[in-house]
Amino acid sequence: MAFNVRVVAIIQARMGSSRLPGKVLAEIDGQPLLGILISRVKSSKSLDQIVIATTTEKADDILCDWLINEGVEYFRGSERDVLDRFWQCAKLYRADIIVRITADDPLKDSEIIDKALGMLKRSESVDYVSNTLKPTYPEGLDVEVFRFSALKKANAEATLASEREHVTPYIWKNRAKFKSLNFEMTPNLSDWRWTVDKSEDLEFVRSLLRLVGNDMFTGYQDLIEIVNKNPLLRDINSSTVRNEGYLKSRAEEAINE
Repeated sequence: MAFNVRVVAIIQARMGSSRLPGKVLAEIDGQPLLGILISRVKSSKSLDQIVIATTTEKADDILCDWLINEGVEYFRGSERDVLDRFWQCAKLYRADIIVRITADDPLKDSEIIDKALGMLKRSESVDYVSNTLKPTYPEGLDVEVFRFSALKKANAEATLASEREHVTPYIWKNRAKFKSLNFEMTPNLSDWRWTVDKSEDLEFVRSLLRLVGNDMFTGYQDLIEIVNKNPLLRDINSSTVRNEGYLKSRAEEAINE
């Protein structure tokens, strides 16, 4: 593996969430959710660039204004075809390896990001690494890293709406075309929900961070320990199934088949 491989984290973000509009700029102790996420991702030792991939919709002008004020790079592309948005962004920023980050996961952890990148870089034959093929981490600590060549092929060949809206399904569903690796943690905490899609999720994150004195860089293992010591936290947002958005897309496709 060459040492000049360029690693770009692309954070997909938009203001137009159907369930919790404007959530990416929702405040947590005076800081926007997206700002917390960017700070946590920045602490990765393996990244060359962080870019926000948002949409060309008017509603995202306010997000772009915030990014300009914060000095954060951004790209604007299709609202619905997020796969193409990633592809265009990755081309523009000359990414050899892409880290896919979703903006509704403010507790993303740089240690997990670096672990995934290390696995991908160790073998040139590996196209995709994640901790989601067999989930064991809390939802919201999901990480996917993949090569530009895999993204290029997926963008050229993926046709289903669910494949284009959720970026990576074409890659991880086609194991014959893309060599994929998964990594797990013990114990299995895949039923824990640390992503923000509803008001209850936002309250969970606010409550959890209050318990660490709003230290935005507390590692995921310490956060897990805090939740274990305060089990009522999980009751705040325990009623939503994992990967609800992708499952909804697949159900809609099945109806139309």
